[in-house]
Amino acid sequence: MSKRWAFPLLLALVALAYLLPLGTHGLWIPDETRYAQISQNMLLSGNWVSPHFMDVRYFEKPVAGYWMIAIGQALFGQNLFGVRFASALSTALSVLLCYLIARRMWNEPRKSFACALLYMSLTVIAGQAGYANLDPQFTFWVNLSLVALWFAVDSANRGQRLIAWAVLGLACGMGFMTKGFLAWLLPVLIALPWMLWQKRWRELLVYGPVAILVAVVVSLPWVLAVHAQEPDYWRFFFWHEHIRRFAGEDAQHDAPWWYYLPLLVGFSLPWVALLPPALKQAWQTRRQTNIAFLLLWLWMPLIFFSLSKGKLPAYILPCLLPLALLLGHTLADRLKLEQGRVLGINGVLNLALGVITLLALVYLQLKKPLYDHELHNLVLVFIGLIGWIMANLLQAFRPLQCWGAPAFGSLLLIGLLPAGLPNSVVANKTPDQFILDHAQELGQSAKLLSNDLGAASALAWRTKRPDVSFYNTVGELKYGLAYPDSLKQRVNPDQIQQWMLEARQQGPVGVVMRVKGDDELHELEQLPKEGKRYEQGNLVILIIPQAAP
Repeated sequence: MSKRWAFPLLLALVALAYLLPLGTHGLWIPDETRYAQISQNMLLSGNWVSPHFMDVRYFEKPVAGYWMIAIGQALFGQNLFGVRFASALSTALSVLLCYLIARRMWNEPRKSFACALLYMSLTVIAGQAGYANLDPQFTFWVNLSLVALWFAVDSANRGQRLIAWAVLGLACGMGFMTKGFLAWLLPVLIALPWMLWQKRWRELLVYGPVAILVAVVVSLPWVLAVHAQEPDYWRFFFWHEHIRRFAGEDAQHDAPWWYYLPLLVGFSLPWVALLPPALKQAWQTRRQTNIAFLLLWLWMPLIFFSLSKGKLPAYILPCLLPLALLLGHTLADRLKLEQGRVLGINGVLNLALGVITLLALVYLQLKKPLYDHELHNLVLVFIGLIGWIMANLLQAFRPLQCWGAPAFGSLLLIGLLPAGLPNSVVANKTPDQFILDHAQELGQSAKLLSNDLGAASALAWRTKRPDVSFYNTVGELKYGLAYPDSLKQRVNPDQIQQWMLEARQQGPVGVVMRVKGDDELHELEQLPKEGKRYEQGNLVILIIPQAAP
């Protein structure tokens, strides 16, 4: 293991594992279609200040994350690759940060490479790299802020320390503009106890204002601009997206305090067996400054989010970089001592998981087929599972020589799995692919209508037309649709006949319906029967012709 090839190998793995799969499958609803459409809306409207979702005000997140996705679409086209590029780039940069901080903490080439390889191959990290939402970007900015903090406290040179604190402020400012005030809070949760423990609070008082100043300079222009354009933005964003989610009795995604503990174990795949020895070793060496820093970085955000009433799995993604550093630290130490038992156990556990999954898939396919004349998709899943099994078989029987094999199995499986899902899942969860087949007819319609926000955003993105009307659906657009200038896009069941009559006077009407039950069937029955009709899964596309004069 040499410095000469370790870093280029990481770059090659990132390019193969993160970039190649980006365009192989459609956009998942509701998240990917939402973020694709909001960022596309910026390109089409030229409004880069306040986010709009299908021309309706959407103030649940700040603006920088949409900027990055919009830039990806501007550079690479308004396509699957362009939409997901920001996530892949952000994750790749987090892998680079993992490599850099490991090199700074231990200055051991193999340990630095191991930490970065483990981080990039965590199944949830690899999965997020190909998923168009704001979590990979926010995770990168939090990671950058805390890596910069370590470089700041580890620097003997005043100039380097000043630069590191400034980078910390930059990361906090961009993180704030990506997902909100947590980008400021999370570094404080780690920096304050660590600096007090190290009795370096004076340094915090001297250099901390530098980070604050840079963060303010980065974010203040947009903060003032959005307030001038939308005076209610900060009231809604602060109270609804922060206070209510953390402490409100009606907080979204309510879950018990221990919710994240099993998730942390699951997020450690494919390195779960390393978790107990890594945490044990970290606790035994907790007085070492770098280990104490990593433990604070791991546990303080985890405790904070566990106290929140509203919980989502992606909230703890910033905890995974310090976890990967602790896992890689333990792994490299075991390799140095030629202790391969834990690695062998890890390979056996992953091998068992892969074999059980493969057998379950074969059994279901024989008894109640998941795939119906979809040999290509089934073969992709089998290749991914066989790759996982073979990689972990190598680690199980040759743990010291093939210690990194699970990483390649994980990256292969995560890269192939979305493209190998059965058409029943694809049709229902990635409607943009079905819409793409009929995009020309839909795009030529005078009016567009949908009864589902996920399908509506896919329709708006594929046709590059945000002016979709919402048929008996409000959902997350409840706030934006309350504005008088957005009421015209809302169509209630008792209005649909009149709306359709007026719309057909202007030309054909394109409709995308998701029909999942009796209520949606009733909605569909209220629409005109003439015209073209296409069906796939629970999606129905109607091209209703213009009414006769």
